[in-house]
Amino acid sequence: MKDALLINKVAAAVIGAMLLAMVAGALSSILYKPDQIAENAYPIEAGAVTTETAAAAPAGPEPVSALLASADTAKGLKLFKKCGACHTYEKGGADKVGPNLWNLIDRVQGGVDGFGGYSKAMAALKDTGNTWSYEELNAFLAKPKKYLKGTAMNFGGFKKVKDRADIIAFLREQADSPVALP
Repeated sequence: MKDALLINKVAAAVIGAMLLAMVAGALSSILYKPDQIAENAYPIEAGAVTTETAAAAPAGPEPVSALLASADTAKGLKLFKKCGACHTYEKGGADKVGPNLWNLIDRVQGGVDGFGGYSKAMAALKDTGNTWSYEELNAFLAKPKKYLKGTAMNFGGFKKVKDRADIIAFLREQADSPVALP
């Protein structure tokens, strides 16, 4: 006759083994505390950083200037839908959570008069006099929170440089007289 409790016995054995392993691990961490050494037993000599190594590490996002001439503004309009929840781009358009982006290129950062929704970090940029150049906008759109610590903009950024070029080219056209391409 078959053992009616065979499955229960197997499950109890597995659970018991797991419990024993957990207790053994907890006891070993209580009983054995390794001493942390002040310095490495085998020092590792690090050579000086060469200019090739330093040049290989990019300081920021990939430059967008070379891609602007061939950028697709129609695709930029489609990409703007991600921005459209908080921004408008029409001339005289209303501000939303974020300011209207009409005539954005070469505008002073944090410089829309009458817009009171800027974070403290963005409002502080107005005093610097920095403008939204193509590359500044590229860096901001890549990762807004990395570009400006403390920004209220809850957008992860556009990862692809081509997407950033497309949206920047689209925003460039949203002006009475678009700024010349670099």
